[in-house]
Amino acid sequence: MKSISDYKDMALQSLEGNWAKAAIASLITFGIMEICGSSPSFFLEPVSGVIGQGLITILLFPLAWGYYVFFLRLIRQENTDYTSLFDGFNQYVRILLAEMLKGIYVLLWSLLLIVPGIIKNYSYAMMEFLLKDHPEMSGEEAIRESIRMMDGHKMQLFLLDLSMIGWFLLSLLTVGIGFLFLVPYMYSAHAHFYEDLKAGQ
Repeated sequence: MKSISDYKDMALQSLEGNWAKAAIASLITFGIMEICGSSPSFFLEPVSGVIGQGLITILLFPLAWGYYVFFLRLIRQENTDYTSLFDGFNQYVRILLAEMLKGIYVLLWSLLLIVPGIIKNYSYAMMEFLLKDHPEMSGEEAIRESIRMMDGHKMQLFLLDLSMIGWFLLSLLTVGIGFLFLVPYMYSAHAHFYEDLKAGQ
């Protein structure tokens, strides 16, 4: 596995020349969620977004999934037409059930203590990418595979996210506008992390 700075550099390289596209994709997705009564923070942590944000948020899980895998497509230089953001609705039940199952598992672990919930969230972090690459997988199968892939790598992904705390605080100071760029940066780094895991395993 590469270093944290390597994944951040790779994300920036993938976004070079694509920042406008990434920001527009964020604007479309965040805008839909805002109109439907959810906040952009949902996309920084989809699982916690379930709590307190209601049924509409849950029903829009396929949109959150489409936005997340948009950046896997971007780093692979695949088609990133904005309509791909809605690909999750083409397999609505599969994606919805997978995301709900992930949310339930993390919530149950969080009821024990916050730390186990965070650990499990990172165990399941590759589920969305696996669902994209393996259409035959159910949510349960993707979760199990993510657990296997993330064995021994959860702390590194956590530290990768933690290294972006400064950008998070800066985004707050911009009244949320910065999230149009921070979330693509984070998700692109996650996508490179996944590609590295997959290549190594």
